[in-house]
Amino acid sequence: MDIEQSVWTFETFFVMFVILFLLVLSAFFSGSETALTAASKASMHGLEKEGNKRASLVNRLRERKDKMIGALLLGNNLVNILASALATVLFLKLVGESGVVWATLVMTLLVLIFSEVMPKTYALLYSSRMALVVAPVVKYIVLIFGPITEAVVWLVYKILSVFGIDTSNIADTSEEELRGAIELHEGQDVERWEQRAMLRSILDLAEVEVSEIMTHRKNMVMIDVETPLDQIITEVLNCPYTRLPIWKDNQDNIIGIIHAKWLMRELQKMGDNYKELNLGEVASEAWFIPETTTLFDQLQAFKERKEHFAIVIDEYGALMGVVTLEDILEEIVGEIDDEHDVPVPGVTPMPNGAYVVEGTVAIRDLNREFEWNLSDEEDYSTVAGLILYESKMIPEVGQVFNFQGFRFKVTKRQRNQIMEVKIYPPEKQK
Repeated sequence: MDIEQSVWTFETFFVMFVILFLLVLSAFFSGSETALTAASKASMHGLEKEGNKRASLVNRLRERKDKMIGALLLGNNLVNILASALATVLFLKLVGESGVVWATLVMTLLVLIFSEVMPKTYALLYSSRMALVVAPVVKYIVLIFGPITEAVVWLVYKILSVFGIDTSNIADTSEEELRGAIELHEGQDVERWEQRAMLRSILDLAEVEVSEIMTHRKNMVMIDVETPLDQIITEVLNCPYTRLPIWKDNQDNIIGIIHAKWLMRELQKMGDNYKELNLGEVASEAWFIPETTTLFDQLQAFKERKEHFAIVIDEYGALMGVVTLEDILEEIVGEIDDEHDVPVPGVTPMPNGAYVVEGTVAIRDLNREFEWNLSDEEDYSTVAGLILYESKMIPEVGQVFNFQGFRFKVTKRQRNQIMEVKIYPPEKQK
C-alpha cells in the first residue's frame, strides 16, 4: 500500500509539472502572436535598414501573417487541449467523478490569467522588444506547423465556398489602418492639428486631381504677346507671380512661359535697345498636362522635369488653368504665405462665428483650415459646386440651405454663377 501511494505521489507531481510546462508554452504562443502582430512596422523596418537580422526575420514572418498566426494558434490549441486533458485525468484520480468540474474551473482560470491575459498584456506593452526575442523560435514553429496550417486554411476556404462566400477578394486594409492611426494621433494643440492635416493630405495625393487645386483660367494672369513691351514690363513688375503664360490671338493659344527673372536679365543685356526684345524668344516652352492628372503623379513629374509650373487643359485641349509645385506642396503643409499672399484666400471670418466664402474656394481648403468634414465628391470641388450639387438648382440671392450639418446662405450671384456664400458651422448656427 505504501509503495503504491509513493508511486502515485510521484506521478501526481510529474503530471503537475507537465501541465505547468504546457501552460508556459501556451503563454509563449499567445504572447508571440500578439507581439509579432502589434510590433511597430516603422520600427522594424528601420532596424532592418540598420542591419538588425532579427528585425528582418520579424518582417519576413509578417509578410505571411496568415501562415504565422495559423501556426501559433495551432501550437496554442495543442498545448491547451493537452494540458486540460491531463488536468482532467489528475483531478479524476484525486477527487473522483467531480474531478471533471474541478479540472474545468482550475484550467480555465489558469489559462485565462497566465496563458492569455498576462502574456498578451506584456506583449502589448513591449511588442517590438518581445517580437525581436521570439522571432527565431517562431520561425521554426512556422516551419514545422506550416504545412498543417496551409491544409487547414485550404479546407476552411473550401467550406466557405460551399456557402457561397467569396474568399478570393481579401481587401488590403493597410491604408485604412494608417488613416486610423493618424486619427488616433489626438490632441487639440496647433502642432498636433497640423500634423494630422499634413499626414491626411499625403495619403490623399494619389486621389486628388490637379483640376481640384489649380488656379482657374479666369483667375490667371496672362500676357498677350502683342502688348507693347513697356506695358508688359510694367505688368510683370506689378505681378505677384514670377512665371506668366503668354498667348497669341486667343487665350487658349499659349505659346510659352515668361519668367520675370529671365526677362529682367535679357533687358539688362540689351540696355537701351531693350525695345528690340522678342518676347517669344525669351519665353520657355509651355508644359501642358491633362486635368485628370493626380497630385502624386504631377509631383513626381515636377521632380523629374525639374519644373515648377504646368498648364492644365481638358480633354478637348482647352485651357483650364495652371498648377504649380507650390500648389501641391501647400496641399501637404498648408498655405505657404509670402508678402503677397492673403491668409485663407477667399475666406473672411465674421464676428458671429460665420464665414463669408467666395464660391470658387475649394472644399478641401476649408476642411483643412478649419477641420470641417464637408464631403468632397468627384462631381464638385468648390463651395459653389457643393451648393449646386446638393440643391439641384441655381439658387437665388438670400436662399438658405442646410447640408451636412452646415448652413449656407447665398449672398452674391453673377448671372448663373454663385459668387459668394455665408457659411455657418454647426456650432455657430444658434
